[in-house]
Amino acid sequence: MQMGLDFTLVAEVEELVAGVDEVGRGPLCGAVVTAAVILDPNRPILGLNDSKKLTEAKREKLYDEIIEKSLSWCIARAEVEEIDELNILHATMLAMQRAVAGLHIQPKLAMIDGNRCPKLPMRAEAVVQGDGKVPAIAAASILAKVSRDREMAAFELIYPGYGIGGHKGYPTPVHLEALARLGPTPIHRRSFAPVRQAYEALEGLTQV
Repeated sequence: MQMGLDFTLVAEVEELVAGVDEVGRGPLCGAVVTAAVILDPNRPILGLNDSKKLTEAKREKLYDEIIEKSLSWCIARAEVEEIDELNILHATMLAMQRAVAGLHIQPKLAMIDGNRCPKLPMRAEAVVQGDGKVPAIAAASILAKVSRDREMAAFELIYPGYGIGGHKGYPTPVHLEALARLGPTPIHRRSFAPVRQAYEALEGLTQV
């Protein structure tokens, strides 16, 4: 039995099911990262759960196991420029489409974490809090979060002083203070209010 997950949601579906999830809708910087996973019922993965409920060490371990044991998986993204152009919701839907399209096996059903589905070439079903209910969605949440967290750790070295490796781009007091003090970086989302305000403050200074 896998911790905290209800297999009855997918147990009667005798077809290939992909779980799809995203990480990074709320941060002020960085891409939104998505993943799609088709689990292998003959190679169960113990301990799958919502990535936010797992320790970093547990996520890292499960990340490797998911990649090794899944029938198919894909990690995709929408970049900062796409988020600013499309808005975060549409950019997330685009990144989910890319994740599903990147699977080398096409599923019959895509189960999407949340309350809405992107347009896909197969049947799709939204599952609210699906990362805590559906194993394939939980697996997707782990791949997406570990991938994005690693990227944020790398950006910490490129853009020191913002604390990106710690808060992962979310609008924490530390991040907001650094944004006001240091100004936005190229990975900050211009369409998000605190970043837009930081750009406006910079423009005001240059005009003085």
